[in-house]
Amino acid sequence: MKPSLLILAAGMGSRYGGLKQVDSVGPDGEAIIEYSIYDAIRAGFGKVVFVIRRDIEDAFREQIGGKFEGKIDIEYVFQDMDYPVPGVDKFPEREKPWGTAHAMLVAENAIKEPFAVINADDYYGVEAFATCAKFLKEECRPDHHCMVGYVISNTLSDHGTVNRGVAAMDDDHYLTEVNERLKIQRIEGEISYLGDDDQRYPLQDDDLVSMNFWGFHPAIFDVIRKQFAEFVHENKDKPRAEFFIPLFVDQQINSGEAKVKVLVSNDRWYGVTYREDKPIVQQAFGKLIEEERYPAPLWG
Repeated sequence: MKPSLLILAAGMGSRYGGLKQVDSVGPDGEAIIEYSIYDAIRAGFGKVVFVIRRDIEDAFREQIGGKFEGKIDIEYVFQDMDYPVPGVDKFPEREKPWGTAHAMLVAENAIKEPFAVINADDYYGVEAFATCAKFLKEECRPDHHCMVGYVISNTLSDHGTVNRGVAAMDDDHYLTEVNERLKIQRIEGEISYLGDDDQRYPLQDDDLVSMNFWGFHPAIFDVIRKQFAEFVHENKDKPRAEFFIPLFVDQQINSGEAKVKVLVSNDRWYGVTYREDKPIVQQAFGKLIEEERYPAPLWG
């Protein structure tokens, strides 16, 4: 059975100032998400599931969805903030969606096979999809998942802060912990993040981070569902608290219920966290096309 690709495309785009999921970066108007799907198709993925918001459905289908008809199966699911979960009778008022792990959960009825998870607005590199697909086909089990890890210095923006799951692994390349760090930035040559106490703490240039490229067995949905219900109860008075993927992954590792293999990538990450990032990303794709990693136009 071919693995599926779950694309998280429901982000608000508040820092970017627009619907960055469908903004063009390629020479023929291609969005980053299209290069990810192109890489997934040639790596052997069989289906793409988009997690989107209902208010962007029409624009998303018009600008993105139609490009892949006949190339790979497509499904859409919606990240509704009141998505029904056993154990939660009433959801508290929210200022923003519940986060990346919740975005995964709403796709549980669309995915029954091993699958990868990525962000819509991140470029991960050709080799990462091939490596992840191989893991999903050959090694993935209910207690054996994977994460594609990137060197943090390859993942920063020159135009503002970013959030990353800072990871550590053992000698066998298994994840030992992953901690969500917020507002990471290079300041006067040093990389640091902002702690809960509003103080900045240092990170190393070669620290490994998650860019939300994960590989899971579908059994993980049962884990997420249970932990999300607990998260809602514990954060009912925190309208901006988010249920991130690293939260449930860390719990699985610490409890010994599952192992997560780290597939290290030395590729340069590209993304459009801020609108000022766009020209840099456009130049990068121009170079990738010159190197014949992609055709132009992409779907020509």
